[in-house]
Amino acid sequence: MRQYKIAAIPGDGIGKEVIPAGLAVLRALQEQVGDFELLVDEFPWGSDYYRQTGLMMPVDGLEQLRAYQAIYFGAVGDPNLPDDVTLWGLRLRICQGFDQFANVRPTRILPGIASPLRDVAEGDLDWVIVRENSEGEYAGHGGRAHRGFPEEVATETAIFTRAGVTRIMRFAYELALARPRRRLTVVTKSNAQRHGMVLWDEIAAEVGREFPSVETDKMLVDAATTRMVAKPRSLDVIVATNLHADILSDLAAALAGSMGIAPTANLNPSRKLPSMFEPIHGSAFDIMGKGIANPIGSFWTAVMMLEHLGESAAAERLMTAIERVTKAGEVTPDLGGSATTAQVAAAVCRAL
Repeated sequence: MRQYKIAAIPGDGIGKEVIPAGLAVLRALQEQVGDFELLVDEFPWGSDYYRQTGLMMPVDGLEQLRAYQAIYFGAVGDPNLPDDVTLWGLRLRICQGFDQFANVRPTRILPGIASPLRDVAEGDLDWVIVRENSEGEYAGHGGRAHRGFPEEVATETAIFTRAGVTRIMRFAYELALARPRRRLTVVTKSNAQRHGMVLWDEIAAEVGREFPSVETDKMLVDAATTRMVAKPRSLDVIVATNLHADILSDLAAALAGSMGIAPTANLNPSRKLPSMFEPIHGSAFDIMGKGIANPIGSFWTAVMMLEHLGESAAAERLMTAIERVTKAGEVTPDLGGSATTAQVAAAVCRAL
């Protein structure tokens, strides 16, 4: 019996609904498969924990998580707390603390789900967005001076290092090489950001020479948004900076049908430290507690976690079950259905 230690952090908002649904599905899966076991410990960290302790996670939180092979994360954010406190206190602390530099966000139209794009069907939109996850615009460098005075100033410094850009470009090229179309689009804004993004472009070209069989093109981020809408079939793997990929992947999820279906892997490719897996939809306090949060994103995220753990057969089985359920129309209101979170989870368990 193969065993894996998993840390579950539901976090905030609908994270507390979709992560329990995902764990229920994973329990059903391991019972069906029978040759692996997920040893799950749940951590109550997040905004409620902050209200009790003044911290989003304990001071030694990273040390506690270090013993786990993967982290199954829900969402972070609370309308009654500053966003920078919640994000930097939990999610970004884990991502940066464990050097999870490769953020991988697959997007495709699942069976039975209609894209808002006209004449775009299943198979026409099939992308993976690779987001640099450790530096760039979210490096956290900068500061504020003269607070409250008319001359107050705030600086936010984007950091681009040769090491950081090289490793994310190589990761993206290797991913593109493993996919059937072998195509990579490098997203940039070097026409306006003439230092960090020019380095980004130069290193992309350098690394690209190691992968002659990968078809590569470069596109400004604003033009990339229009291409995603107007020519979705022309895209395959997309690599972009921390900020640019954050925005593009939300657009990608919406074009595939709903923010509620999209998964994420925050990877430490060396596997020396845990990787973290989360749906991208955020805490969604506007629907919290209504029982209608879409759990598909958390299920697809679980697929990525299983793939990372080496359980590819189980991952494929779970993805097939998800697709059978979406094809049957057993989905939540954001996808045009009437099912609850619990009903979708139960349908996936039956499909397994």
